[in-house]
Amino acid sequence: MLAGSCLCGAVAYQADAPVTRIVHCHCQTCRKTHSTAFSSVAAVSRDKFRFTRGVEHLGAIESSPGKFRRFCSKCGSHLMAERTNQPVVLLRLGCLDSEIKDIPQVHIWRSDAASWYDPKVTSPELPAGLS
Repeated sequence: MLAGSCLCGAVAYQADAPVTRIVHCHCQTCRKTHSTAFSSVAAVSRDKFRFTRGVEHLGAIESSPGKFRRFCSKCGSHLMAERTNQPVVLLRLGCLDSEIKDIPQVHIWRSDAASWYDPKVTSPELPAGLS
């Protein structure tokens, strides 16, 4: 069982489904929606997904025709995305509370990647104030 929730805890979900692949999307829409270099998602079967708390706090934006990104209207956390005619929903893994390990990963839309993102750069120490 997978469980997830937003930053403020108002909205929560469960999915009785395994994560079989993690996708890191670098498209401009994902970058702007999440204010980050890429968005990490996993698809789960729609019929295995349910909100367990806070449906009344859900907001949505139709980011492209037929694709809805669902978020907590109190704290802004993006929890999932869906195309209502598809059999799967996309969990936004930043809000996943369950631990998952050893899942194959893939990066998509690298041609759209942020110019400032370099996956080869690592920093052993964070500058003061960023930890």
